[in-house]
Amino acid sequence: MAIERLEFLEILKDSYSAYYNISDVKAPENLPLIFRADYFSRQEKYWIDKKNTIWGNETNEYAYVFSAPEFDKELIKKCIDFALDDALPRVKPHREHQYTNVKVVLVAEHFDEKDVKELTKREFTKSYKFSLHGFTNLLSAAVDLEKQKTYTNRAGYRLADFFKKLFAVREEKT
Repeated sequence: MAIERLEFLEILKDSYSAYYNISDVKAPENLPLIFRADYFSRQEKYWIDKKNTIWGNETNEYAYVFSAPEFDKELIKKCIDFALDDALPRVKPHREHQYTNVKVVLVAEHFDEKDVKELTKREFTKSYKFSLHGFTNLLSAAVDLEKQKTYTNRAGYRLADFFKKLFAVREEKT
């Protein structure tokens, strides 16, 4: 049984809002961007007083959620390019920065197998000062609501499990 796209987007937005800051982003008119979700985490250890920091660690993520009835190769490429162009200037590498991931999620009622190869083959990695100041990876996923299947690139393989859980949550509600 296929899931309604708008219903699934509400479940997805609710899921992201638990840990992420949801932002409405101005995208070019030809891109079906629904929202951007920003995640920021900082951990540190100190000795006796907070002024005496032993170490610090920052991890960040920018998730871009796009939705359309269908995506072709060209639209997939444009969505990924927009997400990278928008997120990379936001990365502020420093010695306590571990990573900042750029996550692209495409939600459609149906994906054609040959078009989704554009997404699964697309990879991006950037290191800052030989990874001493962290790195950035592209994690991408295409969610086919008709088949309830998720396609990911190599770095985004964990997204398949995340969406499998969201499909299960939707099944429990009905």
